[in-house]
Formats: sequence, structure tokens, C-alpha cells
Amino acid sequence: MERPPATSAISSDTTTLAPAASATGTDGVPGVPGEPQRLIERLRVCYPDLDEQVVRTAYAIACQAHRDQRRKSGEPYIQHPVAVAHILIDLKLDPACIAAGLLHDVVEDSEVTLDQIRERCGPEIAAIVDGLTKLKVIEGRTKEDAQIGSYRKMFIAMADDPRVVLIKLADRLHNMRTLQHTPPEQQQRVARETLEIYAPLAHRLGIWQIKWELEDLAFRFLNPEMYHTISRQLQLRRDARERIIQRMITRLRAELEKEGIRAEITGRPKHIYSIWRKMERKGVPLDQIYDQLAVRVIVNTVDECYRVLGVVHNRWTPIPSEFDDYIAMPKESMYQSLHTTVLLPGGQPCEIQIRTHEMHEVAEHGIAAHWRYKEGLGRKTEASFEAKLQWLRNLIAWRREVGDERDSDFVETLKSEMLEEQVYVFTPKGKIIDLPEGSTPVDFAYRIHSDIGNNCIGARVNNRQVPLHYQLQNGDIVQIITSKQPRGPSRDWLDFVKTSNARNHIRRWFRRQERDLNIAAGRELLERELKRLSINVSFDEIAEANNFKAVEDLFLAIGVGDHHPREIVKKVLARQKSSQEAGDLLARLPEVAPRQPEPSVIGVQVRGGNGIHTRLARCCNPVEGDPIIGFVTRGKGLTIHRADCRNINYERDRERLMEVSWGPTHAKQAYPVPIRIEAWDRVGLWRDITNAVADMGINIQSVHQVENRHANRATLVATLMVDSLLQLTTILDKINRIPDVIEAHRIRAASA
Repeated sequence: MERPPATSAISSDTTTLAPAASATGTDGVPGVPGEPQRLIERLRVCYPDLDEQVVRTAYAIACQAHRDQRRKSGEPYIQHPVAVAHILIDLKLDPACIAAGLLHDVVEDSEVTLDQIRERCGPEIAAIVDGLTKLKVIEGRTKEDAQIGSYRKMFIAMADDPRVVLIKLADRLHNMRTLQHTPPEQQQRVARETLEIYAPLAHRLGIWQIKWELEDLAFRFLNPEMYHTISRQLQLRRDARERIIQRMITRLRAELEKEGIRAEITGRPKHIYSIWRKMERKGVPLDQIYDQLAVRVIVNTVDECYRVLGVVHNRWTPIPSEFDDYIAMPKESMYQSLHTTVLLPGGQPCEIQIRTHEMHEVAEHGIAAHWRYKEGLGRKTEASFEAKLQWLRNLIAWRREVGDERDSDFVETLKSEMLEEQVYVFTPKGKIIDLPEGSTPVDFAYRIHSDIGNNCIGARVNNRQVPLHYQLQNGDIVQIITSKQPRGPSRDWLDFVKTSNARNHIRRWFRRQERDLNIAAGRELLERELKRLSINVSFDEIAEANNFKAVEDLFLAIGVGDHHPREIVKKVLARQKSSQEAGDLLARLPEVAPRQPEPSVIGVQVRGGNGIHTRLARCCNPVEGDPIIGFVTRGKGLTIHRADCRNINYERDRERLMEVSWGPTHAKQAYPVPIRIEAWDRVGLWRDITNAVADMGINIQSVHQVENRHANRATLVATLMVDSLLQLTTILDKINRIPDVIEAHRIRAASA
């Protein structure tokens, strides 16, 4: 995080890096006396046969590389990599990881090269350090782009060796512990990045020990007032809370001894950020958060976990809605435990977690526990470990397919994947599948296999037919119905699938189709969107506004699903609003000597006019942002039409047309725009539509229902008072997303 000045490269002569220099801080190498030995002694607890020279060499290189550097706190910089190494030892990581932790800033902050590290420490450690080294800001690349590229590099390296991200998490944790020494704006940026990237990543990897501390430290800098308020309230109740917990532990221990169950029982620490999240999510004060009182029970076997649960429920009244069995249904981070909440005498709720020693190790250290188990101290299998990284490897495969130009999309997808809560559903054979909250049967199908997803034609959930956009719930049993003949996915699925895995498989399928078919499909989708909004604009202008070199590239991007036509058109509307150009139709107008335009009461500027009375045409109802033209009306001043109004004849009316544009207004002007809504009729339909309109502060001037010859269909024509074309397209988008709405679109001008 802190960028100290670069120092000279290390010597290629190994005698300059003698262990004695690094251990004592002598020979001009400023180290911490005795530190390598402390690191080695701590490592020997889990790795009795370690080669201590690996750690001593890495420490010596780090001391020499950082010899002239200091942190913003004023302390020698070497204390930072040493602190990172100790955090990694707390996670019981292997000696190679500890050595890489000592060297994690060396290549970036000094003239030491990867080749030198590879020569002195070996290729394994050099590869980890390379994954930790940020991309340099190069010419033509912004600092933000370089940061996104560095994230991408770290995640790709993590897919090959997760120790890369474990070191990065330890690095971020120590930086957060010392963040108070940095400027306030840097504190805010780093804390926000920690909450958005690093804490969710620690959660996804199951490293609770780091996750909770990162969250609390980040929350302390982002919302200090609330942090200290909750902290004070917890402190005021601390003594009473601890007395209750101790009574609970004493009684539970006695009950378990009667059953012959040996257990470790402790109070569980509460974390301020998680308390605040629950207060926000449930909309309740601190005293209504159920798990302020919490106890953890650790036993030897899974069978004992369920026996303890029975004892607890027999002794205290459980709260049914507060029970979770993460042993039968583990979280995606490998977390396993039984959670229950019971009512103590006096009506106080207390949460109890029950797990085995091995589950506790995984719960605290997550994927980091793999290396300890790899050394034979546990029974976790390599297959289980690999499965936990599959979500990341799927994303990496997608990133490599679409190329480096989509780094920002890749990182945003990663963030959303990590932040989402999970739902747990079952295959018909009882296999548990974990998916992000809001996932659909299509997401489920692609999680099983890409061929099942591509050929999905329907789904049954809990033995009941459901639409493919149905959002899966915990405990659902999902059966996918597939086509007997290969058919491929639908582009419409991209509008509702939740997982990047499903989205990427759908896009990949369309990329494999004929280019001409995708171009034709993209053109059709774009034309449909333009018709829906009743917008007349050239494809060339749309391509230019969206940074496509050719119109065909634009159609192809829409056809394969990389871009939604709605977003494409929004960029054009935003551009039109800023430029206020009427488009190619205005090129037919005769040239008029330019004068300073005069604003009128409806915010229209008339080129060459002065004080002309203007009014909006009722035939086409122009809205701010539409290309417009002025039509001189005898005795009524100037009528403002949309440039593509069917009542304007550019050849016949040439002499009566005047160039106009939308001008500045001091207050928002509302324009009446008729829209047509086609929907499946149901109770509450109009209520949902009016709520959507009201939420945007839009007034409904009139509404009437049109007779519809189709059964169970409703057609509504409403006139909305909108202030711009952008507001119109936004409200049409919202209405189109209302359940049972088939289509909502602007009504084009009628012919004269």
C-alpha cells in the first residue's frame, strides 16, 4: 500500500546474504534482532522438518531490499513483511508461503528482480512473488486501469496457487491495522476497497479469522460514528453479557457431562460490522439482534455435534426460524457447523454453534487449512480443495476467451460473485448445489453441465412446473427438462441468469454461431428497441456513440449478448441531450445567418428568431432530448415538432421550417408523452404500474383502457408528464420489468 523509494539490487554473490546479518541486524543490514529464529520456531510447530535456510535467505533479501525504506508511521519498512509472515504462520501456512510473504514487496519496491529471487529461493517462491507484484502504470494506461489489471493478475495467479491471495490478504490486514498513519482520503479509498474486494474474498475462501478483522477495521474508517456507537453499547453491556454467558457455559457443560460428551465450550466474540449489517438488514436496534450472546461448542465427531444439539434443545427452548444445518449443507467456503438460537431464562436469545475440531480449523482458516492437511494432519481431500476454486477457474477461462480489454468486466463479475449470499438446492438424486441468491433453473442447469444448460427447455421445482426465470429458494429440488434434439440457449436468458458461469456459456455458444446470423439478430434486436422508444437515429451514430468502429461490430456485440440494446440506446440519448443536434434531417434546411438564440418559455432556442412564441405539437409530443424542428403556423407562432414527425413534409413545407434546439431552462419542464402498455390482465397490474411511475416523480396526465380482442390481455394508453427523453426511456424500462407486462412503448405520431 505504501510506496517507499526503490533501493539498489541485491548482489548475486550469496556471501553478501549470510544468515548472521539477517538474524542480528548487523553488517549494515537493518533487521530485527532474532526475528528469523522467532519465525522458524513458530513454523516448526506445524512443520518440524522445515528447511530453515529458505526463511533465513528470504529474510536477508527483504532486509537488504528495504534497508533505506520507512513506512508512513516512521518505523523501518522491514517490520511490515515480518508482520505479514507472522499472520501467515497464524494461518499455519507452509515455509515457502512464509518466505514469499517476506519478499512480497521486494520486486515492486526495489531493484531486486524476479530472476534474482528465482536463483536464490527457487522457482516456487519466485512464482508466488510474481503473482503479488502489481502491474506498473504505463503510458496511455490510467492508474485505475492498472489497478484493475493488477486485480486480474492476482486472481489469475490465485487460480494456479491460492497462496498468492492468502499473502495478499495478510498484507492487506497489516496495512489496515496501521491505516491510521495515512491521509484521510487514502484511508477512505483503502477501507472501501477492503470491504468490496478483500473481505468478501476472505469470506469466499472461508478465512473467518481474517474476514471479520478486515470488515471491522474497514467499517471503523468508513463509518467511525456508528462503529464507536455500537462499540460503546457493547462495552456498557459487557459485564452483564459475560455473566450470562458463563452461567450458560456452566449449565451446558454439566448437561454434556451427563451424556458422556467431552467438549470445548467458549463464548464467541461478536464483531461490530456483522452486528451493524444485521441491524441494517432487519431494520432493528442493537438490543433486537439475536446473537449478541453466543456460545461455541467444539466436539470430536459429527455424531456428537447432533447429540449436543439434542441436549441444547432439550434444555432450552429453540427459536425455529434461527436454525441452520451447515454440516449437512456446507457453505461454498467449506464452512460446516450447526447453528441454533435458544431462549434463556428471562427471554434473552443466545446463539449456539456446534462443530468438530476439524470443522473449526476450516471455519477459522478456510482454504488456508489445506496446506496443513496436505502434510498429513487431517483428512481433507485434494478433490474437495480443487472444487472450492472451480468458480474462480471458470471465470479465468472466460477472461482468457474474451481478452484483456474486458479486465473491468472480469473484476466486477468477481466482486459480484464474492458478495452474493448463497442458496442451497438439490438435484433429484439429492446432491447439494450452491448458487448465488437469485439464481434460476438456467443457472442450475449450467452448473450441472454446459450441454444441459444449452439444451434446457423447461424446469420442475419441487415437482411443479416453473418458468425458467423462477428464483430458486433454499431446499428446492430442481429437475431440468432438456430437448431431445440440440437446440442451443435463448438470448433472452441473458436478461435473468445470475451466475457468470451461465452467462459466459450462453455468450460462448452464440460466438460459435455464424457471424452473419449474429449480426442479423443484433440488428433486429436494436431495431426493436428503437421502435419501442420511437427513436429515429442512424446506425452509424449509434455505433459512434458506443465506440464501435463499424456498424457490423455493433450488431455483432448485441447479437452475441455482450451488450444489451437498451444500454446501447441510452448512450445515444445521453449524447443527443448534451449535443442537442437535430441530426441528418436538419441538413435539408436553408442556411440562415446565425444570431444569438433567445430562450422561450418552453426551453426551445430558435435560430434566427427573436421573441417568437413557441408551443409543442400535440401530434408527436416532442420531449427534451428528441431531435426537433420548428414549423411556422399562421397566427399561432412556431410549433415545435419532432424531426421525424409524419406531419412534416420537408419538400412541401420547406419555407415554413425553422431550425430549433432545446435550450437551457431554469426549472424542469414537463412534456406530455403518450405510451401504450400491453400486459396480461391481473389484479394489481395498474397499481404496480402507477407505483413505478410515482417512484420516479412522474405525473400521469390521463389514462384509458383500450378494448383488447385477446382474452386475459389488457391494453392501456397513458399520457405521462416527463422532463426528458432519458427519463422516458428509464420509466419504460421500469414498466417493462413489471411482472406480466408484455411491452410498454412510446406511441409514434399519427399521420395527418
